[in-house]
Amino acid sequence: MNLPLFLSKRLYSAQGDQKKVSRPAIRIATIGVAIGLVVMIITVSVVLGFKDTVRSKVIGFGSHIQVVNKESLIAPTPQPISIDSAYLQKLKGVPGVRHAERYVMAQGILKTDQDFLGVMFKGIGPEYDISFIKENLVAGELPQFIDAQTQDRPLIISKTMANKLRLKVGDRIMAYFIVYDDDEEEPRPEKRPFTVKAIYQSHMKRFDDVICLTNIHVTRQLNGWPKDMCSGAELLVDNFDKLDEVNSRVIQQVKASPDREGNEYTATTITETYRQVFDWLELLDINVWIILALMIAVSSFTIISGLLIIILERTQMIGILKALGARNTLIRKTFLWFSAYIIGWGLLWGNLIGIGIVVLQQTTGFIKLDADTYYVSEAPMELNLLFVLLINIATLLISLFVLIGPSYLVSRIHPARSMRYE
Repeated sequence: MNLPLFLSKRLYSAQGDQKKVSRPAIRIATIGVAIGLVVMIITVSVVLGFKDTVRSKVIGFGSHIQVVNKESLIAPTPQPISIDSAYLQKLKGVPGVRHAERYVMAQGILKTDQDFLGVMFKGIGPEYDISFIKENLVAGELPQFIDAQTQDRPLIISKTMANKLRLKVGDRIMAYFIVYDDDEEEPRPEKRPFTVKAIYQSHMKRFDDVICLTNIHVTRQLNGWPKDMCSGAELLVDNFDKLDEVNSRVIQQVKASPDREGNEYTATTITETYRQVFDWLELLDINVWIILALMIAVSSFTIISGLLIIILERTQMIGILKALGARNTLIRKTFLWFSAYIIGWGLLWGNLIGIGIVVLQQTTGFIKLDADTYYVSEAPMELNLLFVLLINIATLLISLFVLIGPSYLVSRIHPARSMRYE
């Protein structure tokens, strides 16, 4: 029989004299562990959810990897590159790439009778993945994007643009561009009518302020580019954690040969294009480690306080055990097992409350945020059971480890003196 475990069970289950301070000390220690675990679970869930949400928004506008003209990296304006259907299939065939799509960017000005706004038109074709835009749609319906000349020029604008220009779904608006023609030496201004088909809102100011969507043929025509010439191709990968590895494969694939105009291909990742955003997201991990360290420290402090109170209160029992021949090691193990019970109950209640709050937020979204400041209207929480398990194990082991020192207090108790201790 494990005597320390048996004694610790009897100690924990014994109610004793209600005037003693051990019961409140046990409750306080249990509550301290539970609160610390709740804070740690919520903190990790919020940071994981926030990082995933912001990353998804950035990727929604720029994909994982962009294949562009090498000159675009140093030129003041985007340079076109030839990407036909065959080359697009070639990019899809790179291991780790699950989707490829072309796009054409063009600068322009949206103008109403009262106001005007400089924007960036992103032309997309039928192969474009519109799932992100559909998820963030707040009004209207997405049109079918085509790569062919048509009289209809659909326009998808952000809610920010709609508010500034006082536009709604179905309104027609004039857009002004600087058009380049091969048969003319100087560029000329030109205006084109567009129809607002839908309005999106991503809460990412850097995108909502400037990006609107239309047919790829429209933007290609405005730039004066021939068919199959694009600003680039956007690639989506199967696993974001292997982004750099897949990008290396893409670079090896595209640098083999130039396009028909002699332009060289290159590939960049979304983390390189928006390095400031992703560096900022990485800094959030530092806050998580600080909070975890503080919460474990608080939990450990409450456990140590409770253990010391219990040891002092059980001085006579310790003296009797020593008089009966019990060694200090056995008594120390008894109180460590006793502390493990306290920590265990604290972890149980902490998990129930912490996971419950995360699940409740995921289903109801009762915690609201200022979207203009935090990019989301509700506190995003992502429950990672592996991280929760690791937090539980770390809390248990660290709390027991810091109790080893205080448990040596039992070696200072002498049987003869403890008999007279009250």
